[in-house]
Amino acid sequence: QRQRIGIARALVMNPKLVIADEAISALDVSIQAQVVNLMRDLQDELGTTYLFIAHDLSMVKYISDRIGVMHLGHIVETGTTEEIFENPIHPYTRSLLSAIPHPNPIVEKARIALTYDKEKEGVDYTKGTIHNMTKTHYVLGTDDEFVKWQEEAKDFKL
Repeated sequence: QRQRIGIARALVMNPKLVIADEAISALDVSIQAQVVNLMRDLQDELGTTYLFIAHDLSMVKYISDRIGVMHLGHIVETGTTEEIFENPIHPYTRSLLSAIPHPNPIVEKARIALTYDKEKEGVDYTKGTIHNMTKTHYVLGTDDEFVKWQEEAKDFKL
């Protein structure tokens, strides 16, 4: 109920942008769904844009048109929701997606969660440049990293 009141307070002035920082992370899953559905309904009715900050990518997938993946203060990958979920290039993005539990117990049992170690990877975000996958899908990395990550991403399946 408090989340709904908070949303109502945020929207009473009819803002163009609402920043929702971990707005549903502490809620029970059934309540999360209700709050996200309310946010989507209000988005449709009022034309509000949300900057939805969260670690739960399954909810991000549900509410977002575009996704930006941030690691250590750097946007490492951005694209449409479909592009990020169907063709994640950056290894950090793939590690986040691989951590999403699958509702099918057989698939879940076989799921392999990837880990991402920036130090092991030797990534220095300050040396990277933005690489275009498509007109809307971008990845931060050096030229060599980008080529390597594209090759590794071919084997990635959710």
